[in-house]
Parts: sequence; structure tokens; C-alpha cells
Amino acid sequence: MIALYIILGILAVLALLVLAAVIRTCLTPSKTSEWEPKKDPAREQEYAEKLAKMVRFPTVSYKGQIQREKFLEFHQILEELFPLVHSHLEKTEIDGSLLFYWKGKHADKPIVLMGHQDVVPAEGSWEHDPFSGDIEDGKIWGRGTADTKCSVMSFLQAVEELLKEGYVPEQDVYLASSNTEEVAGDGCPKLVAELKRRGVRPYIVNDEGGSIVTEPMAGLKGNFAMIGVLEKGQGNLKVIARSNGGHSSYPPKNSPIVRLSRFVTDLSKHSPMRSEMNTQAKEMFENLAPYGPFWMRLLFGNLWLFKPLLERLMPSISAQAAALLHTTVAPTMQSGSDGCNVLPQEATLTLNLRYIPHQNMEESNAAIRERAKKYNLEVEVMDAYPAYEPVDAHSSAFQLVEDTIAEVFPKLPPIPYVMTGGTDARFFQEICDACIRFSPVVYGPAQMKGMHGLNEYLDTYSLPGAVDYYKTLIRKNS
Repeated sequence: MIALYIILGILAVLALLVLAAVIRTCLTPSKTSEWEPKKDPAREQEYAEKLAKMVRFPTVSYKGQIQREKFLEFHQILEELFPLVHSHLEKTEIDGSLLFYWKGKHADKPIVLMGHQDVVPAEGSWEHDPFSGDIEDGKIWGRGTADTKCSVMSFLQAVEELLKEGYVPEQDVYLASSNTEEVAGDGCPKLVAELKRRGVRPYIVNDEGGSIVTEPMAGLKGNFAMIGVLEKGQGNLKVIARSNGGHSSYPPKNSPIVRLSRFVTDLSKHSPMRSEMNTQAKEMFENLAPYGPFWMRLLFGNLWLFKPLLERLMPSISAQAAALLHTTVAPTMQSGSDGCNVLPQEATLTLNLRYIPHQNMEESNAAIRERAKKYNLEVEVMDAYPAYEPVDAHSSAFQLVEDTIAEVFPKLPPIPYVMTGGTDARFFQEICDACIRFSPVVYGPAQMKGMHGLNEYLDTYSLPGAVDYYKTLIRKNS
């Protein structure tokens, strides 16, 4: 009887808490994202033609290849398109990567604007040739239009226009563009090493990552400035199963491939990674909640109550949601014997991990090793880097980005964003506390699908706002 009273008491308390959350949600005003891109045909055409010329030169990067000469040819195109930048700024070229220095009146709060020159290969059948740079129906087509020659064009154009006005920045400005971002190469590390040699410690770095995203979650209508403040780490692990091999006509019960199969099945069904809503994910959901339907405002607007429930449920509802809450583990490559009738002496499985700060590189790798022991498997780390410290969404640097967005894109909601992909910005975290991941262009579902996929394109209406964003950011950094 006492146990029953305790259970009823707990249920009554829960009911009161839920009722309080419902009342709180009803009393909290809902919000609407009202910003819509404006059309500026003359500027759109001018900028689209410049971006198209950049896209028409294939700057595909390949792992382990520097390809400096190819990128030097691309630099000639940039010099033709942005002559004032090249005549007024100090240019440094390192194995095809670029660093421009624009001396300001002061050097205590330098700013770095970034975007990469290289693109991924363009395979498959495209509606427009991937390196055509076609401009049609308000769209620029081709590999690199969205990822990320649009950013490179926009900040170069922004500086070009400011130079034409005779403007001198209050603070030093650096323009950085590596040629190895897509292959996680050493282009950006070399640029960072050069800045370290000069004793430069940026106040803010603005790279790709987030963007102006249309409907970032199901149920959210409108556009949102998703500002990347946290980038997950990444590692590739090789899991190895060994045996004495043999003939396939009398297979043992625990051959290498069988053990690997059991192991990866176990991982997919019983993940060793902890789901936890960190500060950055919490701030993202809380900032998005007022713009959603009632259920979203109730759940994400009352994380003081529903956070434990969401941490348990979200990983099973959506792969994207799961990636925000824990280290992800993705099997990507396999190898076995060279013969159809031969049992392998060694079979391997490659896992790609994206580390979350609360269970970072060492702990996540250890969890994989512990699970692998159960199946008599070895684990080798091929390459790995941890998740770095996030940007403080309450810092003056983040406020500078928010203020810039508010001026250039009025009524566009700024949202701190947890990034699950990788960028060059991580290399700058050694010398900068505020590495912001934000491209000031509009990415809808089609742009998200086209990046690294088929039919990549960018709407021309994105470009004037992007140029204005970089101009305003430079002006406001005083």
C-alpha cells in the first residue's frame, strides 16, 4: 500500500510539472521568421558572372596531391576578377593556398574571412555540366557554387568594393583560402603556421559551416541564420579480424568476416556512445523552439523538464538529431580475401567516428576497443582529431556576428548551431577563441542535397546579401 501511495505521489508531481510546462508554453508568445531574400537584379548578375568564372575552372583536390600549378592558374582568374584586392593587399601563396593581408588602423582585433578554393569531384549525370557555370532562371550551376566558391567570391568582392570607396578598416583584415579543405589536407595548417610566425591572434575567424537555412527542422517555417559554434571531431578506425585462413568448403563458426559482422551489428543495435544534450545543442533548441508548432515549443521550450526524455528518444527518431547528441559511428569500408573460395587470414572494417565533446576522441575510441575485445578484434587508429572548445554564444565576437546579421538581414533569427561536419576552421582554434562557422548565403533542401552530390547550384539572390555581410562585418569590427 505504501508503494502504491509513493507511485501515485510521483505521478501527481509529474502531472503538475507537465501542466506547468503546458501553461508556460501557452503564456510564451510564439515567433515567426519574417526575413525573405530581396531581389537586386543588377548586382545579382554581376556577382553571378564572377562566381560562374570561378566555377568554370575545375579545382578538384585529391588526397596526397598538392597540385600547386593548377591552383596558380586559378589564382590568375581571381586576379582578373578582383584587381584592387591584388594591387592593394599583401598576398602570400603557400603551395596553392592563399592569404591576403589588409592593414587596418589597429591590429589588436584582427579578423579572418575564410572559404576554400577546392571542390570535390563531380560524378554522375548532371542537368548542367558540373563546370559549366551556367546562369539560368536565377541559378548558378556547377560544382563549388555552394561549397564554397560563393563565400570566396563574396568576401573578395566585399573587399574590392570597400577599396573602391577608399575605405581603410579599423582593424587588420586577413582573407584566407586553402586548396585542400575537401581532403583534410595541410593547406590551412600552413596558413595558420604563417599567422603564428607573424604573431597574429585573430579576434574572430569566419569560415563556412552554418548558413541561412530554410526550414532547418521539420515543423519550422522560414529562414534561420544557423551560426556554427561547435564542430565535432573526427576519426577513422580500422577494426581487424585475424585467423589462419583456410578453404571455404569447411568454414569455422567464427571466421574473420563473421566476427566483424557480429561486431558491427552489435554496435548498431547497442551503441556504446552516451547521448547528452550539451550547452550548444540546448541553446540551439531553445532558440528555435518559439518558431515551431506547439509540440516543439512545449518540448524544446521546457528543457528543464523534457531534456532527459529527449536525450533518450531523439537518437531513435532521427539520425540528424542523434548526431547532435552523441559520437556517431559509421561503418564505411570493408576488406577480406582475394578469392571467392578462400577464407581471409585478415579481414578489416573501417569506422568513421564524429566525436562529441562530452565523450571525446580518447573515450570514444576506448569504447570501440572495449566492444571489439568481445569479438577478438584489434583496433588501429588511422587518423583522428578531437572536438575542440566551442565558441561562447554570449561572447563579444559572437555578438558582432549577430549584430551584422541583424543589420544586413533584418528579422532573420540568429541560432547557435552544432556542426556535425568538418571545416578548415578547426585549425584556427589553436590561435583563435571565436571560430564562427557561417556562410551568409541561403541553403534550402536542394543546396544541401547538391553539395558533394549531383546538380549543385546556388540562387543568385544569395549573393548581394553575402557581399554586404562581409562588408558590414569588416566595418563593425572596430
